[in-house]
Amino acid sequence: MRSRVHPLVGLLAVVAFVLLYAPLAAVAYLSANATRHGFAWRGFTLKWYAGLLEDSAVLEAARNTLVLAVVSTLIATVLGTLLAIAIARFPWPKGVRRLLDLLVYLPVVTPDILFAAALVVAYQFLRGISPLFNPGMLTMVLGHVAFQIAFVALVVGGRLATLGRTLDEAARDLYATPFYLLRRVTLPLLAPGIAAGAMLAFTLSLDDFVISFFTAGPQSRTLPLYIYASLRQGVHPGLHALSTLIVLATVLLVVSLEALTRYRKD
Repeated sequence: MRSRVHPLVGLLAVVAFVLLYAPLAAVAYLSANATRHGFAWRGFTLKWYAGLLEDSAVLEAARNTLVLAVVSTLIATVLGTLLAIAIARFPWPKGVRRLLDLLVYLPVVTPDILFAAALVVAYQFLRGISPLFNPGMLTMVLGHVAFQIAFVALVVGGRLATLGRTLDEAARDLYATPFYLLRRVTLPLLAPGIAAGAMLAFTLSLDDFVISFFTAGPQSRTLPLYIYASLRQGVHPGLHALSTLIVLATVLLVVSLEALTRYRKD
């Protein structure tokens, strides 16, 4: 027998979806509107999207954004996965384990502005050692990796918790070496969690503004930084088109991951 839900619950769900997606729908609406100013509909057009392909600043920002997201995600996925395995599988004392869990959660709950300010101080000290830490792509990659590791470790750690230790113990009983256990048992079973953590890290890097703003150099401006700088000159329909493309790219990534996950299950 189906349980009946109060109509107010359904109404609140609709309101929640409106609050979530109405701003995105408005941006998409304006990106296809022929008028340059205002909300009145003046006809459908794709000229604002076509203009992005001719804007060298947008193309450079898009390239920087993808390079930053891909490189930082690869590094953070490897380090975050190893960190999760080390925390979950090494026989830490209970007090040390709680401390490690706290240290992993801390970057997730720390405000971005505090994290970015800490990076600025750290880079200022490191610049006295090497000029490599001058604001630029390297400092941005390191800054993104610093907060992405925690998210990857939490996602992979959740997957490890569901697997338990039974298979590890069985593999050891069959004389599997630690490296063989990691390569042929642990990592294949962790693949969905690793993929989910990598996707989360990638989308966080694409959308990040605060840490990028504090660590970017003159030649490493990303799309969020470009949009912020362009808003000072007024809202142009091209910004709506650019924002819509970013949202569509994020949705495409999520849908692709979901399809890949279902394919692996089948």
